[in-house]
Amino acid sequence: MQVNTSRFGLVEIEPEDILLFSRGLIGLESHRHWVLLTDSRHSGVAWLQSLTEPAVALPMVSPRRFVPNYRVLIQRNQLTPLELAVLDEAFVLVPVGRNEDGLTLNLRAPVIVNLNRRIGRQVITGDEQPLQLALPKIPLPLRKIA
Repeated sequence: MQVNTSRFGLVEIEPEDILLFSRGLIGLESHRHWVLLTDSRHSGVAWLQSLTEPAVALPMVSPRRFVPNYRVLIQRNQLTPLELAVLDEAFVLVPVGRNEDGLTLNLRAPVIVNLNRRIGRQVITGDEQPLQLALPKIPLPLRKIA
């Protein structure tokens, strides 16, 4: 099946690639069907692309790439809709944002996906995780010109 996106153009996906978020995402509650797309220019970034609206795509990363000891602290009943057989089936991503100082991670509202069942849910952690954890600026290598 082909999906039109504003960021990546026409993308071919399989029906089994579609993720169902029965409650949508925070601020995007009407967007229930999504697909995760890889970013060919940035290997650590995936884009959560809405199938409802081509212009809605959210950059996501694994929080452990930047915060190795990151844990999602939520009540167990928040995981019930994900139909996880074991907690190890949970795939955790966090949204990447931007503020005046650069890129940030929202560790307070992770997205949890059961990849086996193709079900996702955004949750709010029960602890005091930052909404905008600043990512360190990575210096670009200097290029010599002739």
